[in-house]
Amino acid sequence: MNLGIVGATVLLLTGSAVAQDGGKVIPKTTISLGTATPGGGFPLYGNAFAEVMNETDPALTIEPRNTKGSNENIPLLEAGSLDIALVAGEPSYEAFMGFGRPATPLKILTAMYSSPGMFVVRADSPYKIIRDLAGKPVAFGARGSGLPILSRYVLDGLGLKQDEDFQSVYLDRAGDGPAMVLDGRVAALWGAGIGWPGFKTMSESPSGARFIAPDAGEIARIRAKHAFLKPLTVPAGSYPNQPSPIDSLGSWSFILTRANLPDDLAYRLAKSLHGAESTLCKKLPQACETTAANTVAAAPKVELIHPGVLRYFREIGVAK
Repeated sequence: MNLGIVGATVLLLTGSAVAQDGGKVIPKTTISLGTATPGGGFPLYGNAFAEVMNETDPALTIEPRNTKGSNENIPLLEAGSLDIALVAGEPSYEAFMGFGRPATPLKILTAMYSSPGMFVVRADSPYKIIRDLAGKPVAFGARGSGLPILSRYVLDGLGLKQDEDFQSVYLDRAGDGPAMVLDGRVAALWGAGIGWPGFKTMSESPSGARFIAPDAGEIARIRAKHAFLKPLTVPAGSYPNQPSPIDSLGSWSFILTRANLPDDLAYRLAKSLHGAESTLCKKLPQACETTAANTVAAAPKVELIHPGVLRYFREIGVAK
């Protein structure tokens, strides 16, 4: 666990910097944002989110911090060591539902983007379907991230065990995966999302890339066992040399807040964020899915959305 983060004090409303708003001096609010290990999709998104939010509201300073990912971000939020953090859909769902642990009091600030999961292999590899990878070394993502949780659900729906039917490799840094596929240390890399850096690196490599996702029958089997997973599509052209859409399944990632984040601050964050949706979309294509409407649709239950965020959503007519 990152001791620098654990030892951090909550910085809300304590910053000494000020901003001018129509001639009025406003104390600057500093907010800690947990992301994940370098080289993955969460730091990429978190940095873009912070840049846009800081530009939109000069009285805000959102500070991204690298963590070990979703499985570390949840306890850090619960301990009050982070104010907001990026958390993948599966660990969010398990925490909200209390699977294997007490249900978390954390709240949703916004849905980030949908995360269709799939494998990527070298284009010249012999692997064409998921079962071709059985018995082979496969990188399932960074330790502590949500990616290995999503893959466990997908494989379980197909009657496969991740750590028994595959030679599972878990990364210390998300960015290490593509090189391991390219030099043959692993046969495939598991990832998720549109614009995911690992998929982009593989697609742009001289060897090229092939994506492997569940077929229609496999998607039906997986959803019959794990209905919370949603059918999702990676549109054609999402990655270099990807001429056709890829159907898969996955979930929505979220920005979660600590349980005691003040309602007025959550309202302010929501108003700033959704007032700048187009700006965030221009900065990062996958962030085009970060909308108020998608947040309401993606939340497992509407009451899991932060009350301050819900107040703003009701004002703009996207929630009842």
